[in-house]
Amino acid sequence: MPAEIPVPAMPRLTLDLAPHWRGPLARIAIVWAALVAAFLSDWIAMAGQWWNSSTYNHILLVPVIIGWVVWQRAPQLMQLTPRAWWPPLVPFAGAAFLWVLGAFAGFDLARQAGAVTMVIAAALALLGPRAGWALAFPLSYMLALVPFGDELVPLLQMITADITVALVHLSGIPATVDGVFIDTPAGLFEVAEACSGVKFLIAMIAFGLLVANQCFISPWRRSLFVAACIVIPILANGVRAWGTIYAAQHVGVEVAAGFDHIVYGWIFFALVIALILALGWRFFDRRLDDSVLDVAAIEQSALLDRLERLRIGHVGFMLTVVLVVLGANGWAKAAHGLAAPMPARIDLPEVRGWSRAPYAPSAAWGPRAHGADHRLLGSYVDPAGRRVDVFFALYAMQDETREAGGFGEGALTPGSGWAWQSPGPTFEHARSDRLLTEGPVQRLAVTWYRTGDLLTGSNARLKLANIADRLLLRAPPTSMLILSAEERPGHPAYQSVRAFRMAAGPTDAWMDRVAGVR
Repeated sequence: MPAEIPVPAMPRLTLDLAPHWRGPLARIAIVWAALVAAFLSDWIAMAGQWWNSSTYNHILLVPVIIGWVVWQRAPQLMQLTPRAWWPPLVPFAGAAFLWVLGAFAGFDLARQAGAVTMVIAAALALLGPRAGWALAFPLSYMLALVPFGDELVPLLQMITADITVALVHLSGIPATVDGVFIDTPAGLFEVAEACSGVKFLIAMIAFGLLVANQCFISPWRRSLFVAACIVIPILANGVRAWGTIYAAQHVGVEVAAGFDHIVYGWIFFALVIALILALGWRFFDRRLDDSVLDVAAIEQSALLDRLERLRIGHVGFMLTVVLVVLGANGWAKAAHGLAAPMPARIDLPEVRGWSRAPYAPSAAWGPRAHGADHRLLGSYVDPAGRRVDVFFALYAMQDETREAGGFGEGALTPGSGWAWQSPGPTFEHARSDRLLTEGPVQRLAVTWYRTGDLLTGSNARLKLANIADRLLLRAPPTSMLILSAEERPGHPAYQSVRAFRMAAGPTDAWMDRVAGVR
């Protein structure tokens, strides 16, 4: 009979677990369960995104990957002794504060990042510096559980459009570009949100971090490989969009679009992964028989030895965690109950040289202000025939259910038939967007936010101001103003909005007058 080939044995964690690991692992399990329960709504929200959003479906594999990476390290980990230490409780408190800021601003990404980071920091505190160093990658890889990337969509749309247009021109196809719309002889193409490549990019970053840790030792090679996993998918997405437009010139838009969905979903993604692995293969510097951990170096490290002296008792650890979690939740609840007094009614004021007119757009358009206490939508016209539509929303408070600058709020309502075209002309302290719908009908929408003494068009600045108010337990009202006009022959939208704004006077004072707060 042929000789049996021996297979290296992995420890059976349920039976062969080293005695000095049983207590720390039990404590980690208890603390993790308590933290998930304390911030359950955030974990449920994340799980919903993993399951329901195609952008984040890959995250369902992250827990499996983490388990596999820990399993790889198990034989070496058994040689280390976990010892609780206090320094990770500092980032634990910082993560709790980040969660508080996210709760104050209604910013789910900050809340979720804080919830996940608290889990990581608690584990590091119970593991100690040596075992924590050995598990640094799988623990930090837990940050991949946080669904992020939607914030990159507008930027990726513009980058994809620029790459696509450049390739379209190089291939000899006459085309004009207007923001994210590309007009060719075969038809008008939009680099929509789904075409931004964000799904591909986020998944590739997670993939790149895993391969960089598993296949490289050199920090420089790891960094270059991760950079390639960012740059190549962005370039590849531009090539894919160009390929769709190029094919449409010969086989028609419908056939090219259908082919694009099949190829991109099932083939193109795999080809790009294969390309990146092929480019990095020759530079892999970790051999198959290399140990994942150098236990001897970890045990002999003078730095880790000094850090290990920063011990904390289990009672002190648990008390600190409980106080931080209770403090974060208590602070958030206290601020959540704050609300500014609201007037019984508000109305759009008179504007010199302009008169009120029935709201009658060429194509239906209605901004969204979910959770606002007051909303106004009306139109003004002047003797020259210029028309400006005015939308105003007033909020007693800002939270995750009522965000003036939240996703889908404001001038561009998802599913409304309107698409974002490009940034619009610059207006002081405002966000300017050009929108497009069937017809085609073009519209300029200029948005201002007002809270306290702040006037801005930046959602980020608005959130920071809301956070500062809640930290200090203040409750000023928040308002949103959108001045908008359709592009009409002889009446450019920019000139109409600019003329109305000049006639209305200072924007901050005008918004305060409508809100009845000054």
